[in-house]
Amino acid sequence: MASATQAAIFGSLFAAPLHTKPRSVTIRIRASKSSNPPIVGRKLRAAVIGAGPAGSSAAEALAAGGVECFLFERSPSGAKPCGGAIPLCMLDEFDIPARLIDRHVTRMRIFSPSNLAVDFGKTLQPNEFIAMLRREVLDSFLRDRAQSRGASLISGLVTSLEIPTSSHAPYVVHYSKDSARHALAVDVVIGADGANSRVAKSIKAGSYACAIAFQERIKLTDDKMEYYEDLAEMYVGNDVSPDFYAWVFPKCDHVAVGTGTVCSKQDIKVFQRAIRARANAKISGGKVIKVEAHPIPEHPRPTRVRGRVALIGDAAGYVTKCSGEGIYFAAKSGRMCGEAIIKASEGGERMINEDDLKREYLKVWDAKYITTFRFLDLLQKVFYGSDAAREALVELCGDEYVQRMTFESYLYKKLADGNRWEDAKMVFNTVGSLMRCNILGKKMEGLKL
Repeated sequence: MASATQAAIFGSLFAAPLHTKPRSVTIRIRASKSSNPPIVGRKLRAAVIGAGPAGSSAAEALAAGGVECFLFERSPSGAKPCGGAIPLCMLDEFDIPARLIDRHVTRMRIFSPSNLAVDFGKTLQPNEFIAMLRREVLDSFLRDRAQSRGASLISGLVTSLEIPTSSHAPYVVHYSKDSARHALAVDVVIGADGANSRVAKSIKAGSYACAIAFQERIKLTDDKMEYYEDLAEMYVGNDVSPDFYAWVFPKCDHVAVGTGTVCSKQDIKVFQRAIRARANAKISGGKVIKVEAHPIPEHPRPTRVRGRVALIGDAAGYVTKCSGEGIYFAAKSGRMCGEAIIKASEGGERMINEDDLKREYLKVWDAKYITTFRFLDLLQKVFYGSDAAREALVELCGDEYVQRMTFESYLYKKLADGNRWEDAKMVFNTVGSLMRCNILGKKMEGLKL
């Protein structure tokens, strides 16, 4: 039963103690015995398409492990719209320095469709907090670190991927840079180029449903910004999204106000107006300094490895339902894929094949995380299907046991130690909340009629 509480019921974005200074990371991979032919006179060559957390983490692992790595990024100075929070385990595991963090949030307030507010964070320890950052800051840091380990950054737009006709022939990456066309032959390709991945299309990886996230960065007056000094807000309801949630997250000198949806993309601006209306008393008078939108994958792609091509991050569909969490899973999948290639190629000395990628990367990833993705998919279906269910969700979030289990599981990306009696009570309370709120929802609908 503790596995039920493992899911971050509302996907709150939490973090905890930071290092005062970044540590260098030494990646040691035990080589696997391979029947693949050795590469003579050079090392294995890899192209990583996309330099977000997924691509940069993959490139860092590859370069550090001895592979000749080329990291492609169309717009290094670009900023992806994102809630921008990472769990404690990522801060430690990926050595994210304290200077990247914009806000140390210690309070998360969740609003139900009827505007019932619940403070989520009662069980946080004194040294725990939600770490908020901007993606352009994080992405730049990870990209620079990959370069420092030996990856070659190419600032260009990848236009196509030429698939080889034999098992050991190279892949050819076609790209444009400085208004000129170029081509690069490589042995291995990692697609980290987002939900609309060109790499995925090139290998016929299959399609998947995508949500759209829309966000405005709003600069507030100092007194209103003070309100969000250590507070983040989340809103649920059909008015702000029929199948997701809306948010107001504090950044360095502004707030990010946004929402997302899968089933009603054409109405995204209607939902955005609704979240601004619900938060109006706290954000009115603010100046919009940036408007952003981007697709979010809703489930892993049908195919994530084909030939000597692997997909990671959003390109692979590694964004959780219910919470929309993707930064950690992007970076983790990138590092795992890079390490898998190092292991299979014996430090870049041998060619690899599809079986190597499936065994060393895909099988390991699925064993570790696929159950989490499926469970959060189930949670979204249960709690985001109606306003009555959302009322029940917010009601449950007020329970301290639910909060503790959610925080611990999210922060450390492992199953929190539960209590059988408390787990049983939680199930009972969940059923009770769903029944009670469903009755309330029907009464409210009756009043509308």
